[in-house]
Order: sequence, then structure tokens, then C-alpha cells
Amino acid sequence: MLNLRNLSLILTAILWATLLGAIVYSHMVFFPVYLGNLPDSAVLVHGPYALHDERFWTLIHPLLSGTAGVRVPQRGSPVGVLDSPALTSRHLRMPAHHDVRPKNVDLKRLGAVLAVAYERDLHDFAELLLLEKLGPRTLQSLALVAEVVHGAPSRFNDPARFSFAHGGKDRYPFPVPLKTYDESLDFLRSALDTVRTGNGSNRVTGKEKLEGLRRLERFARTVETRLKPEANFGALIAHENKISPSLDGRSMFDDPPGKRFNLNR
Repeated sequence: MLNLRNLSLILTAILWATLLGAIVYSHMVFFPVYLGNLPDSAVLVHGPYALHDERFWTLIHPLLSGTAGVRVPQRGSPVGVLDSPALTSRHLRMPAHHDVRPKNVDLKRLGAVLAVAYERDLHDFAELLLLEKLGPRTLQSLALVAEVVHGAPSRFNDPARFSFAHGGKDRYPFPVPLKTYDESLDFLRSALDTVRTGNGSNRVTGKEKLEGLRRLERFARTVETRLKPEANFGALIAHENKISPSLDGRSMFDDPPGKRFNLNR
């Protein structure tokens, strides 16, 4: 007879098999067709006969979150040992909604990044740390990139916050600002190329620019601790959408007619 534990295990196996099947289908069937002839093939995601796969993912994520804590006892192992937190696998609980909301973001951490980017004195000091003159929007992105590279694991309990570096291709929380995206890549690429191919003072400059990211991450944490700024979520979203056209903001839904989407941009 099946008990509750066995039923939970069977349900978990079915859900994960469904998830893996959906991932394989997306990468081997859906994306090759969708990306094969843009913008014409974009009819797959909008229009009267569009495929709305977000309905599937919105349903499957909460179900998987509910089964993430299922643990299978090993034969001959004491139950008390298996219940130890040290042996429980880490997992990420995703919200049922797709858009980014204030409750998904640590507004104090985000506020520190915005303060470093937009407050004049803090911005000037951050530029000294990075050894390069940068606009506030690019500095905002690099501060978040620096936290991804150098931040402690405890800093990643609100991953949606990092979408405020370069937006999202689905317009959440705002379209991808391609000019800022390119400027961020140029900064990182020039630093890495200088370290790899430079010599003498150029090599030192490249290393120091990379080390500047570590210093920037520490500086943002100091601002967060001492000044305690807090982001105005609604005003930030409105601001990003307002400046989006000037930064060549783009999403997967608005590729100009007659122009193919450049995946290598």
C-alpha cells in the first residue's frame, strides 16, 4: 500500500520529469523555430495564435516548490541524521508571478546601488574606485555586476534585484538598455584584454580596474550600512521606462519590422 511519503515521491518524480521534458522541448523545438526567422517568427509569442508558455511555468513553479523539501530515506540510515539541515539540499523558491514586484527585492540593498550611481559625491568616489569616468546608469549596472562577482552568498536571497542591472528581454522589470549593456561589456572586456595582452603599466591598470569591482562592491555595502538608503520601487521603474528609448531599450517583443535580431550584439 502506498503511504503519504511514497505518494509524495511519485508526485515529485512526475513533476520533475514534466519540467525536464518542457526544458528539452523549449531548447530543441520551440527556440530554434522562434529564433530562426525573426521578426516574422515572432508570431509564436504574440498574436491571436501565440503560444503562452508562461501559463505552464506559472503552474509548475509553485508545485515544484511544494515538493522541494521531499527527502528519501536511505536504507539503514537513522531518520535523525537525514533530517539534519546540513544534509538538506539548497533550493530556490520562485514566486508564482512573472513580473518583478517590490516584495521580491531588498529595497535597502537596491537603494545603496542607486545612491552610489546617482548621488554626486558617492558617484565621484565610485569612479575613482573603478579608475574610469562612467555615467550613472552604467555605474548602476556595474555595481550590481560587482555584487554578483564578489558578493557573499547571503546577498543572493533576492535574485530579482539583479535584473535592475540590464533589465529583461521580456520587459520585466524594464526593456534591456542596449547602450548600457554594451558599455558594461566594454568596461569588463577592456580590463580583461589589458590584463591578458598588456605589459608594464597597462597590465597594472587592467588588474586595478578588475580590483576596482571588488572595491565598488565593498563601497556599496558600506553605503547600505551607514546611510541606509531605500529605493522607491515605483519611481525607479517609471524612470527606467522613461529613459529606455534613449538607451536603445529593447525586448523580444519589439524588434523593428524588417530587421533581424542580432544575437551577438
